Amino acid sequence: MTRSQKKRPPSKKNTKPGAPRNKASADRSAELVKIVSPIVEKNGLYLESVKIGRAGGRSVVRVTVDLPYGPGGVGSDQLTDVSREISKCLDDADLVAGAYTLEVSTPGLSRPLVEPRHFSRAIGHVLKIKPVDGESHIVRLENVEGDTLVLRTQDKAQREWRLRIADVAVARMEVEFGHGPDDKDELE
Repeated sequence: MTRSQKKRPPSKKNTKPGAPRNKASADRSAELVKIVSPIVEKNGLYLESVKIGRAGGRSVVRVTVDLPYGPGGVGSDQLTDVSREISKCLDDADLVAGAYTLEVSTPGLSRPLVEPRHFSRAIGHVLKIKPVDGESHIVRLENVEGDTLVLRTQDKAQREWRLRIADVAVARMEVEFGHGPDDKDELE
């Protein structure tokens, strides 16, 4: 084994993506949340996260927003409006030193579903879900009743299955093409 191939011991630093590196960074992140949160809420959205990092020698502020609850998606006009307002407030507050890039986006399909709100947003979608005491299943989320998910298996049996959110180890939405009765081939 050459010197460059030697395995290095894991770093003792906090390496969690988006995690503040020090107290000053944590304080700055908290200040960013105070500035960004009212703008996001005023626009009818929910603030998922605010992270600050570096890319290519400049600061990058990443703001992730979503609808507060229920099915549907955040429109591009809504994202544009929120982005413009956040940019103006960040410039006025001068919290980010030097040039920075602002990225405002939604969580995306690959986000793990962990909060009841995440599941309410996924009603009607196909999920890959793994209970804490079992194997993964592909199911359709039909409803959320309190702390319980109402699921339907995607096999021939199409059986209903109820699972408490607390009993979910991992859940993510799956990509699904042409599943609804209104889906038509637009090329016909």
